[in-house]
Amino acid sequence: METPLSPAKKARKAKPALFSGRETVSMRAIFMAQRLNLRTLEKHQRVAASPFVMNAGVDGYAVLFKYGVVVVFGLDAMEEAAFLENLKLFTIDPLDRPESESFEIMLDPSEPDGVEPSYIHLKTWDIEHLQTIADIFAKSVVLSYYEARMADLFERIEPVAAKLQDGGPKGQQARDLLKHIGDTLSIQRKMVGQVEVDDKPDILWDKPELDRLYQRLEGEYELKERHKALKEKLDMVYRTAEVMLGMLQDKTAIRLEWYIVLLIVFEVIMSLGEKLYGLLT
Repeated sequence: METPLSPAKKARKAKPALFSGRETVSMRAIFMAQRLNLRTLEKHQRVAASPFVMNAGVDGYAVLFKYGVVVVFGLDAMEEAAFLENLKLFTIDPLDRPESESFEIMLDPSEPDGVEPSYIHLKTWDIEHLQTIADIFAKSVVLSYYEARMADLFERIEPVAAKLQDGGPKGQQARDLLKHIGDTLSIQRKMVGQVEVDDKPDILWDKPELDRLYQRLEGEYELKERHKALKEKLDMVYRTAEVMLGMLQDKTAIRLEWYIVLLIVFEVIMSLGEKLYGLLT
């Protein structure tokens, strides 16, 4: 027979109410660094894992991702600023211009979880819902950052591509090409190896009932379509830079061949000159 719990034990066993009973909370996703070192935080401040959740502010929460994104829930401006300032101690390669996205979340027990153009409505507050929402917005904010970076890459590579009409790039342009290729490979590694945009979060394995909310958010923010478009642009930049770099290498090889020919001609002339000088003397 199960022993009845005392009121004190019941209170300890019950889950605490999130956000002090608030019906609306704000959410913001910030891509702030290339990587976050979460080991120390995970040992001492973890509320949940996969993805990692910790308390923030008075009664808010933060979901942190190793690939450099933090998603905060229920923080006012001062709390958010203080939290992000403290989090800088755990950043690796912080971004000069962090990318961010904001949204409102409303509690509506009378309706199933859903997504509207200007807000998300949830039937209940719980950590698993926050983790699911955070996963979507973390991926979205990383995509937004690299979409803007890709547009900048196109602007920088266009003048170099125009040089194809004049026989191909040279000098500083060659170094620019190598940088473009390096930037492209860096973005590909980040998106495929770390962010894993196409993969669902682990929380959905434990909470399959959240899959519907995840799919609606994924469709609303067009994660798969944006990821596919970004990969196509990456491939285009890489191929363009590779072709132009190949042209430069061909031109360099031709110049080297001419230098060799000129050296041979010079040696022949010198040899003939020495022989002619010997005959004359």
